[in-house]
Amino acid sequence: MTSGERGRLGRFADAVLGGARNARDKARELRDEFRTSDEPERALVAPLLPGEELRYVGLAPVRTPETHRAGRQLADGMAGELAEALDPRALFGLLNIVNPVVWVEAVLTPVRLAAGVLLLPGKAAAVAAGLPAAAEPEPGPPRQRAQREPIPLTEEQEAFRALFRLSQYRPLADQLAEIAYRRRYVFSGDLATLAGSLLLFLERYTGTPLAVTDTHLHLLRMGQRPDADRPDRRQPRVLWSVQRSRVTRVDSERGAAGLVQFTHTIFFDDGSWIRIVQPALRDDQARFLTAIRDLPGQRPTP
Repeated sequence: MTSGERGRLGRFADAVLGGARNARDKARELRDEFRTSDEPERALVAPLLPGEELRYVGLAPVRTPETHRAGRQLADGMAGELAEALDPRALFGLLNIVNPVVWVEAVLTPVRLAAGVLLLPGKAAAVAAGLPAAAEPEPGPPRQRAQREPIPLTEEQEAFRALFRLSQYRPLADQLAEIAYRRRYVFSGDLATLAGSLLLFLERYTGTPLAVTDTHLHLLRMGQRPDADRPDRRQPRVLWSVQRSRVTRVDSERGAAGLVQFTHTIFFDDGSWIRIVQPALRDDQARFLTAIRDLPGQRPTP
């Protein structure tokens, strides 16, 4: 090996080591950020919850897991795959939905009560949910169905459809059945429940952390914490709420040390449950477990 080759190899090695050091420093910064107090988030969220003692604000979003899909396919086999691919209405039988119209009305009720969202007619509901007042119009129906008109809905149903950005050219029951069928292995399977209403908001919104107070469990809409050299212009909103008295149990588990998938299964007094995951470091996990310490359930080992 010539001296020039050795020099180039040495510079390459230095570059690799430098990149590794930068990655390590970035990981340390991320770790330190998550280990800092959640006071910035508390200061933003507390004014939204007057009269409540804010005990926890998540530093990372929650979501429903995706690993259920393989189990769903194995459980349902070809019949389920064909039903999902060809005709959503066939899902009603698999989900034991006898009357789709009545079922849609049942879905509306827990969203009204648990989310605290006033389903106003038209754009008012979208504004109440934090959507832009002038949202982009929904694309028209497929070309082969150009002659079809939007499906008539009541004012409240239309507000519900706009809130969750469902298609105006397909029956609400069909679309809700697809959501319930696709996600039923991560929740109790009935959208017309507290767990079902929470699932709808997790399906509709991303980047949604949990907040825990002395009286409620909340789902928030709030962006990530900005860099230290940038102003914090976040404007959190409460998307969904439920009284703690309606939460009967929370089972939690976590993986190895570091940034892990922190998994919770939340059970409600209407018999429904939902499994959610949250990427969080140990300090954030500890804050959450402290906030729910008075609720029964399994807890991860120290």
